[in-house]
Amino acid sequence: MSKKQEWNPALAKEYIQVFTTTEKREDAERIAETLVRKRLAGCVQIMGPLSSTYWWKGEIQKAEEWLCLIKSEKDLYEKLEKTIKKIHPYDTPEITALPIIYASKEYLAWLDLELEHP
Repeated sequence: MSKKQEWNPALAKEYIQVFTTTEKREDAERIAETLVRKRLAGCVQIMGPLSSTYWWKGEIQKAEEWLCLIKSEKDLYEKLEKTIKKIHPYDTPEITALPIIYASKEYLAWLDLELEHP
């Protein structure tokens, strides 16, 4: 017998995890603080330093970077991207997003409460 689940409006929305990297921890912290304060992210985790290897202006580059893992909602992506671009020190910052396919309903309910709602 299956347990009847309560309908939870948070589960009907599409949530994302956005990634961006910075050269300095202070820049990652500024991005995290700004996004959470504006309620464009419910949570931002900062990891690093990481080692990155990439092409830039025709040459292979290596850098130490800090990774921001940003939890948000798909409908907020455009605002979130614009906000990151305004304060990010890179000319072409990595701003990528993946859908959150599975998550606990309690976590999504919490995330939904902490995000901006138009």
